[in-house]
Amino acid sequence: MSAALLEATGLSLRYGPVAALDDVALSIWPGEVVAIVGESGSGKTTLLRVLSGLLRPDAGEVLYRDPAGAAHAVQAMPEAAMRRLHRTDWGFVHQNPRDGLRLGVSAGGNIGERLMATGARHYGAIRAEAVEWLQRVEIDPARIDGLPRTFSGGMQQRLQIARTLVTHPRLVFMDEPTGGLDVSVQARLLDLIRALVADLGLAVLLVTHDIAAARLLAHRMLVMRQGRVVEEGLTDRVLDDPQHEYTQLLVASVLAA
Repeated sequence: MSAALLEATGLSLRYGPVAALDDVALSIWPGEVVAIVGESGSGKTTLLRVLSGLLRPDAGEVLYRDPAGAAHAVQAMPEAAMRRLHRTDWGFVHQNPRDGLRLGVSAGGNIGERLMATGARHYGAIRAEAVEWLQRVEIDPARIDGLPRTFSGGMQQRLQIARTLVTHPRLVFMDEPTGGLDVSVQARLLDLIRALVADLGLAVLLVTHDIAAARLLAHRMLVMRQGRVVEEGLTDRVLDDPQHEYTQLLVASVLAA
């Protein structure tokens, strides 16, 4: 059996008296989607930032295994190596697509920049790839030279996904990718994400407060409260037979809505 793609143990982080993370452990395997769910302030986004190397914990370790199987301690990686990792093997989809796009660069340019960061240099090939990815995320290729600031919120999010996935990363971090969108736009985007993840065989760490999104996308789920993982397991098991009282409350609140 293959080894975990990313494995974290003993992650702790405090902001003064508040424990943002309290002895958190997590693993994700190639091709697996893991959802991290919880209310605002539960620590889920902090955990995602620590796992992706954007934030340093007070204690604990995150190990990433490269395509050759070698393990690397994420927090010990030099800054240049971390930037290279985020351009190649990893991707990050932000809740606000404006954090993941260059608004003054065309839609095609946003996609092409990531390809160029991995060594692509042929203009025609880069533009053809951008056209293909605009189609894959359901954006009219005629908008290839349009600026992202002229796009709707849903289109901006789909463009950010295209920019992130164009280099076929092995692991993608998603922070509330449907947050702030209308319900109908959310549903369309979730279907798109599910299809792309399955087609590309991606491993995804998904932070969400939306239990329905977690059920649709994730194989496994971790439930967080006050910086701790209070329950974890296969998504259907956790949602259909929640064991922890906090998970029971989360599920009941959705059923009552």
